[in-house]
Amino acid sequence: MTNQTVIVSVEQLTNSSVLNLIERAEAFKQGATCELTRPVYAMNLFFENSTRTKTSFEMAERKLGLSVMSFEAETSSVSKGETLSDTLKTVQAIGVDFVAVRHPQNNYYDDLLADPAFHLALANGGDGSGQHPSQCLLDMMTIHEEFGHFDGLKVVICGDLRHSRVAKSNMQLLKRLGAQLYFAGPEEWFTAEFNDYGQHVTLDSILDQVDVVMLLRIQHERFDSAETMTDEAFHVKYGLTAQRAAQLKASTIWLHPAPVNRDVEIADELVEAPQSRIFKQMHNGVFMRMAMIEYLLKQKNLIKD
Repeated sequence: MTNQTVIVSVEQLTNSSVLNLIERAEAFKQGATCELTRPVYAMNLFFENSTRTKTSFEMAERKLGLSVMSFEAETSSVSKGETLSDTLKTVQAIGVDFVAVRHPQNNYYDDLLADPAFHLALANGGDGSGQHPSQCLLDMMTIHEEFGHFDGLKVVICGDLRHSRVAKSNMQLLKRLGAQLYFAGPEEWFTAEFNDYGQHVTLDSILDQVDVVMLLRIQHERFDSAETMTDEAFHVKYGLTAQRAAQLKASTIWLHPAPVNRDVEIADELVEAPQSRIFKQMHNGVFMRMAMIEYLLKQKNLIKD
């Protein structure tokens, strides 16, 4: 990692760093603990709506023994015009050690990381349509638990590619770890940045070959007003229907970062089907975020070796 007190992008992470984080997350899942060198304070600053990521970070922080300070974006000084940078410097000045931040602006962290006065430990909880490293890492953990490796696995990422920070983070890491990638969904959502990672296919043409189906939520909140497609039309043409699921290998699993739009990206009855790992992803997310936080706090000597 280039800056060892932040995890803002999977591009920072070496393959060995990823595997070490997976190993540590699996250890936390089995009951491993760590010890703080002093009281440690955390704050979760989410400027976009979140259920899973925000509560997962808070659960991870509490399991590690951190004291969690409350923050509500709509009642913060940001609503009065304060910059994110000044908000975080304020948080730093009052004694917070670790922050998880979600923000609608891509690369919101660039100016912060260039500021020598900024020294908070920071985990990116998602920036616009840019990166979502903690979701990516919990996905890697879930796949690794299933198969024990990544090399040669065939993974199709399907859905709203253009607007998805999950797709972009996962394609970068999966390719580096040795997986073979395919992309499915509306062809107009397959932009040039995906060409270096895999080819665009129809979902029906690849179903009997893939090991992992990674579904993406349609992010209507990021659409231009001219972009329209009914939920029903998307499900029939691009969704994981019961008929498509029947064509998958018995060993194939499907993932979704959630929130799930049932009967849109995936048929309602498949969300909790035996091959679904959707709720396991959420469960794993706590342990992966524990591993991430522990890693960052170790760099600040806040975790005992």
